[in-house]
Amino acid sequence: MERRKQTAQLAGLLYFLLAITSAFSLMYVPGQLYVKGDPVATTNHILASEFLFRAGIVSNLTSQMLFVFLVLVLYRLLKPVQEQQAKAMLALVLVQVPIVFVLEVFSFTALMVAKGDVLPSFSASQRQDLVRFFLNMRGYGITIVQFFWGLWLIPFGQLVIKSRFIPAPFGVLLLIGGVAYVLLSLTDLLFPGYVWLIEQPVALCCAVAELSAVGWLLFRGARMVTT
Repeated sequence: MERRKQTAQLAGLLYFLLAITSAFSLMYVPGQLYVKGDPVATTNHILASEFLFRAGIVSNLTSQMLFVFLVLVLYRLLKPVQEQQAKAMLALVLVQVPIVFVLEVFSFTALMVAKGDVLPSFSASQRQDLVRFFLNMRGYGITIVQFFWGLWLIPFGQLVIKSRFIPAPFGVLLLIGGVAYVLLSLTDLLFPGYVWLIEQPVALCCAVAELSAVGWLLFRGARMVTT
């Protein structure tokens, strides 16, 4: 029992660190540097805050390594509940990690173009348009990865519901968060003009679901739940 509690708390710690690094790279850095529809301002911000831009890349790569460690710990914790679902959870996380690493190549390329390290013969306006192109490519890739961010929460939530050592309501929240992520990704891919209608509600839903799980795992660990 004590060992299982320690495993759950380790998962909570990794989940917490994942949340911090992901928020920094996917929310804070773009919010500081990217100006929608203005490649000139975006390029100037990147050049003026190159370290912040690089830190965002490193933070995203770090978050993916934390994601791998997290799902391995969760697999160890939840495998006794239902092995096949635990394997599905593991696979859905591992399959998206290489995609994110490739997406950060677009970020580095955008930085190199902005600085003139590549294509020096191009004019400033041409380089700025290319910066926007590479950052947009990264953004489209993140939209696809969001699909997997939702899918992995579904077996995770099901395993939590079936377990006797994590309260079932957290599993329900994870299921709702997973479906919300998938819905957001599909809406962005199929009906991009309407994504703004659900973006904020989905973000709130997913934040509540995952932060609730983080809090329980980190501060309470895996404990037998009586029914």
